[in-house]
Amino acid sequence: MFKKDIPVSQRSKVKSSVARGLRQRLLEAYPGFEPYIDEILPKKAQLDAVKLPERSTLYTIDSTPLFYQPMDGPPIPHLKILHKYPSALPTVQIDRGAIRFVLSGAALMAPGLTSPGGRLPETENALEKGAVVAVKAEGKEHACLVGTLKVGTEEMKSKGKGVVMEDGHYLGDGLWKMHLD
Repeated sequence: MFKKDIPVSQRSKVKSSVARGLRQRLLEAYPGFEPYIDEILPKKAQLDAVKLPERSTLYTIDSTPLFYQPMDGPPIPHLKILHKYPSALPTVQIDRGAIRFVLSGAALMAPGLTSPGGRLPETENALEKGAVVAVKAEGKEHACLVGTLKVGTEEMKSKGKGVVMEDGHYLGDGLWKMHLD
């Protein structure tokens, strides 16, 4: 999604009522952030919105990226926030062979998650299509990708092939490299 460097085209202050609404939407979408929400979005801090070329908005506080929001979707946590709060989102794990493809911006494919080294949640914790997940890599501590699943985890297990995430924010993409100072 953010393969190229992103110029900061337009930054604006977010009104407090909009910030409260964003805070509420985040908690509804990601209950795992509830224990940390006052650290992430302090009530008195100035929230800024940066317009991005891909019809997305990046929300920041003091030049720290927090969440980006595609025009047609929910706010999605920036990887820097996920590295600070790794248990806030459900996670899946890719095998070592998929790492280089993910870090080059390729679509996430089911074999990278279903092969040895990959990890999906157990059936009782299955994730549905549309869930936002953090993707960790085998042998690595932090998430390397965050995005929305196109397919539920049980379907991934049964089919074992196909695209499971087309777009996302990955380590080294334009959103990761973006300088907001």
